[in-house]
Amino acid sequence: MSVSVKKRKRIGIVFLLAGVIMLAIMARLVWVQFIIGEELRQKAFSARFRNVEVKAKRGIIYDAKGKPLAISVSTESFYAIPAQVRKSQNAEEIAGQISQVLGADQAKVLELITKQQAFTWIQRHVPDEKAKTLKALNLPGINYVEEPERFYPKGVLMANILGFSGIDNQGLNGIETTYDKTLSGIPGTIMVEYDAKGQEIPGALYKYIPPQDGNSIFLTIDETIQYIAERELDEVMKINKPKQAGIIVMEPKTGRILALASRPTFNPNEYQKYDQSVWRNFLISDAYEPGSTFKTVVAAGALEEGVVKTSDTFYDPGYIKVGKETIKCWRHGRPHGHQTFVEGVQNSCNPVFVTIGLREGKDVFYRYLYGFGFGTKTGIELPGEALGILVDKNRAKDIDLATMSIGQANAVTPIQLLTAFAAICNDGYLMKPQIVKEIRDKDGNLVQTIEPERVRQVVSKETSETLLEILESVVSDGTGRNAYIEGYRAGGKTGTAQKIIPGGGYSSNEFVASFMGVAPANDPQVVALVIVDTPQGIYFGGQVAAPVFKNVIRDTLRYLQVPAQVTPEQISGNTKESIVVPNLTEMSVPNAVTQLQKMKLSVDVIGDGTKVKAQLPLAGNRLSPGKKVILYTSIPAAGSNPETVVVPDLTGKTVAEVNELTRLLNLNFELQGSGEVVSQEPVPGIQLPVGSKITVFLEPQAKTAMEQYGP
Repeated sequence: MSVSVKKRKRIGIVFLLAGVIMLAIMARLVWVQFIIGEELRQKAFSARFRNVEVKAKRGIIYDAKGKPLAISVSTESFYAIPAQVRKSQNAEEIAGQISQVLGADQAKVLELITKQQAFTWIQRHVPDEKAKTLKALNLPGINYVEEPERFYPKGVLMANILGFSGIDNQGLNGIETTYDKTLSGIPGTIMVEYDAKGQEIPGALYKYIPPQDGNSIFLTIDETIQYIAERELDEVMKINKPKQAGIIVMEPKTGRILALASRPTFNPNEYQKYDQSVWRNFLISDAYEPGSTFKTVVAAGALEEGVVKTSDTFYDPGYIKVGKETIKCWRHGRPHGHQTFVEGVQNSCNPVFVTIGLREGKDVFYRYLYGFGFGTKTGIELPGEALGILVDKNRAKDIDLATMSIGQANAVTPIQLLTAFAAICNDGYLMKPQIVKEIRDKDGNLVQTIEPERVRQVVSKETSETLLEILESVVSDGTGRNAYIEGYRAGGKTGTAQKIIPGGGYSSNEFVASFMGVAPANDPQVVALVIVDTPQGIYFGGQVAAPVFKNVIRDTLRYLQVPAQVTPEQISGNTKESIVVPNLTEMSVPNAVTQLQKMKLSVDVIGDGTKVKAQLPLAGNRLSPGKKVILYTSIPAAGSNPETVVVPDLTGKTVAEVNELTRLLNLNFELQGSGEVVSQEPVPGIQLPVGSKITVFLEPQAKTAMEQYGP
C-alpha cells in the first residue's frame, strides 16, 4: 500500500472520529439545552439563592356575630446578612449595639451575625419599642421583616375552642389546628444571593416576595353566650371546687354549637406557661360513664319500639334482681314503690329503667345505641375527639343491658351525649355538631358556607314530643326542679354518676354531677349539658349542675330574645289594658313622641339627636297605660365629624338588655364580672362616636339558700 493511501486512510479515520465526537457534543448540547435545561437552570438558581420563608398573616377567627377572637398582629423580626456585616469591619461594635437593645449576650450575637452562611435570624417577634430603637440604628447587614404574631384579644375566653399557634405561625391546638391550612395562607420568601463558598457577591441580589394572607373563619359560637357559660363555670369552680367542669350549649335544629366551655383553662397568648393537661378539651376528648342523663336515650328507644307506654306501671322495692346480681335504686332506703313510667323518669328510678332496658333486648338496645351515634365520632371540627367505649355487643349479657340502661358500663363523650339528646329534641333527627359556619377571604368575600348536616332520623316526631313532655315534668315535678326557668318551659334530666376506680369498681366518694336539658320544651331552641367532675361537698346533679343550667339557659334565652312563655295564671288581671310597644327605631323624634302619647304611654328622650336610634322597652313588650318608653337618639355625621350617639344608662340591666341596646346604638361593650350592671364607663348621657366601647361592671344578685343548693 502506497504512503499516500495510508495518509488518506488516517485522515479519513481522524475526520470520522472528529465527526463522531462532534455528533456526540451536539447530542449532548441538545440534551443539556432542551431536555434537562430547565432542571439545570433551577439547580443553578438554587445554588445561587437561599430562600428564607416568611409566614403569611393567619386569617382572623370570628364569633357568630363577627367579633374577632384570634387575630394576627405585625411584629418585626430581625435578621443578619453575615457577608455584609463582615464587610463593614465593625462586627463587634454592631453586636454590642444589638445586644444592648435586645438584652442579649454580646458574644452570642457576634457569633450569629458573623456566621459563614448567607442569612441568619437574630431575634423574631421583637417588641415594638425595641424594634423602633434597633431600626433607628440603621446597622449595616442588619435588616428586618414584618412577621405575623397570633394574638387572642379575649384572653382565656374560648381558649379550648380556639387553641393556639406557635412561633412559626402553625396551628398547634383547637380550631387553629383543624383549619390550619385555611388560616395559614401562602408564605412569602426572602431570596439571598451568594457564591459557591458562601461568600458575598458584589452587588448581590436580595429579593422579598410578600406572603398572601390566609382566609378567615366564622364560628357558630356566640361570644356573649360563651361568656355566660364561662361566668357560671367560674362560680362552680369557686363554690364546689371540682376537678373540672364543662358546659355545651347547642341549637338542636341545626347542630350548631353556641357555647363550649371548660375549666380549668389557660390563656392562649401565654400557652407555654401552662401544664399541657389544661390544653385538652375534655368535652370532646374524654369519655365517662354518664349515669342517669343517659336514661333519656333509653326512654327514647323504648317509647319508639312500644315496649313501654306512659301509663305503664312499675313497682320499686328499692332494688331489682338481674340473674344473681342486685342493682339498687339510688333511693333504696326509701323506695319509690308503685309508679307510672312518667313518674319513674321524674324520680330517675333505676329499677324502672333496668326493666325497660331488658324489655328492649340486646338487638333493639344496640340499634338505638348506634343510631344515636355512640361508639363513633360526631365529626365536630375540633382535634382529639374520642370514640367512647361500648360493651361489645357479642359479649353483652342481661346484667350488661341492665347497667347500660342506667348509664353505667358504656363510656361516652359529652359531645356524643348532647348530640344524641339534641336529636330527641329535634323530632328525632340527629344533626352533626357544627362549630364553623363559614369561611371568607381576607377581603371579606364568601369562600364557603358550611350548612347544617342532617345525619339520620333515629326516632319519630311523636316519640320526640312525648319524651319532651315527660322531661318537662322532670323539671316541674321531679329531680330537676332546680333547673326551672321563670317564664319558660324547660325540660331535662339529672345525672349523678359514680366514678370508676382505676383497676375496676366504682368510687364511693367521687361523683360526676350533671344536668342535660332543653328550653323551651314545647319549641326547642337550645339544649345544654352541664358536667361537674368530683364536686366537693354536695354532689347530686339536681343540686350542683341543674342551677348552672338554669342560669346559663335563662340568660341565653333572654339574649336570643326568645319570647317568654307566661301561663294564664301568671298574667295579671290588667292583660286587656296592656299596650304593645311599637318599633320606633329610625323614626323622627317628634313622630315617635306623638305616637307614644296617642297610645297613652309616657316618653323620655335621651340625647339631642333628631332620629330614634334605640328604645327601651324593646318593640313587642307590653306596658300598662302611663308607663315610660325611653328613646335614645343619634346626631347624624356632618363634615369630618362621625355620627354620634348618647351613652345609655345600663345600670340594673341584664347582659341580654346590654347586648341589645348597644347593638341598636352601634356601640361595643366589654363585660367585667357577672350578674346585673352596677356601673359603667363612660357615664350615661355623653355623646360618643358610633363604634365606641363601653365597659360594663356587673355584680351577682344575692342568692337564697334554696336557689344555691336546691331542696
